[in-house]
Amino acid sequence: MRQVVFLCATAALLSLGVPQARAQWAVYDGANHVQNVLIAARTLQQIDNQITSLANQAQMLVNQGRNLASLPLSTLSTLQSTISQTTALLAQAQNIAYSVQSVEQKYQQAYTSVSSGMSDSALFSQAQTRWQNSVGGFEDALKLQARVVGNIPSDNSAMTQLVSASQDSTGALQAAQAGNQLLALQSRQLSDIQAELAANGRAMALERARNAATEAESEAQYQHFSQYNAYSPTSVSMFGSRGN
Repeated sequence: MRQVVFLCATAALLSLGVPQARAQWAVYDGANHVQNVLIAARTLQQIDNQITSLANQAQMLVNQGRNLASLPLSTLSTLQSTISQTTALLAQAQNIAYSVQSVEQKYQQAYTSVSSGMSDSALFSQAQTRWQNSVGGFEDALKLQARVVGNIPSDNSAMTQLVSASQDSTGALQAAQAGNQLLALQSRQLSDIQAELAANGRAMALERARNAATEAESEAQYQHFSQYNAYSPTSVSMFGSRGN
């Protein structure tokens, strides 16, 4: 009996002094997990969009840099040098320069002042001057033509370089600058043609003026000669003869 009571008391003490063990289980919330995955996906998509936007902005800046890049080729100095050489040839015009005042003065002296009252020496001097003017005009035209023809190889080289630069341009500014330089080259070629036409026209005008003045000179010489009395035959004694 005592043993039974002891065992019961021992069991009671053990039940009071030793805490009871409790089972712990992890709880899985599926809805919360799905929500977290969606948030992470949205965040990743936003980051990807930002990266794409930054890449587009960087490419836009690169394109703007290309569009603002200047053309490394410039033919302006060559064109200006060629125009200066053509202008210098025009300024070297012989006898009668490309000047309204010069034309009026020299033309009046040598082409329109022929009259019958002039001496033979004066007529000859004016004819010599007109001949020199014509020869000088043709020489000036030939020199200018030689200059224009000499510009053809350099023009061809410049045109080839500009067309190549335009085709290889990296931006709008380079293409526009190449186009502008091509237009400048064409303008300089047109100025060459204009100068050549002026030189040829000057030479032909001087020659026509010389021909007209020559006709006037011939008329003046005829009038000068006609002023003398006509020849009258007279008897001439020869060898002491008295007409027998």
